[in-house]
Amino acid sequence: MSEWRRRRRRRPFWPFINIEDIFADLMEELEEMHRYMEEMMRGAEERGLVRTRRTPYGEIREFGPFVYGFSVRIGPDGKPEIQEFGNVVPRRFGRPEIREEREPIVDVYEEDEEVRVIAELPGVSKDDIELRVLDERRLVIKASGEERKYYKEVDLPCPVDPDSAKAAYRNGILDVKLKKRAKPEGRRVKIE
Repeated sequence: MSEWRRRRRRRPFWPFINIEDIFADLMEELEEMHRYMEEMMRGAEERGLVRTRRTPYGEIREFGPFVYGFSVRIGPDGKPEIQEFGNVVPRRFGRPEIREEREPIVDVYEEDEEVRVIAELPGVSKDDIELRVLDERRLVIKASGEERKYYKEVDLPCPVDPDSAKAAYRNGILDVKLKKRAKPEGRRVKIE
């Protein structure tokens, strides 16, 4: 029997699929993933995302938290709006970035006379939250608790009056209300 027929009998689709090449490619991808995870863990240790604690059974290394998610909702124009949240920031090219602060889920509602911002900030107390209105068009939400940190700059849909801001925090939900800046009617110009 010829060599070709013996190979064909062992591998029925031998001319079309080379299983060894598929497994070699798979192993290469797994090794690259492993190298990436080691790199990520080294960076995470520097930022305090890796903790070591003693137990009766020995030392345990805890990683994280690593949080990534997204929410989808239909905007006022009928188009879907996708909002990412968490502390893992994906990159189009290259590896994702892991931040110490999480980006919370935030919803912005424009009503007749006010703008309402609702943010989910579980795991922090009201005293840990800091709010700032920048240039009448952005709201900065910052929270630093013992276990969790949040940071988000929210673009507001219209200019607001920073002095009118009112905020309430209950059960991990921050509700901020800001009055819209009154539109100037302009001045009448006398014609000579």
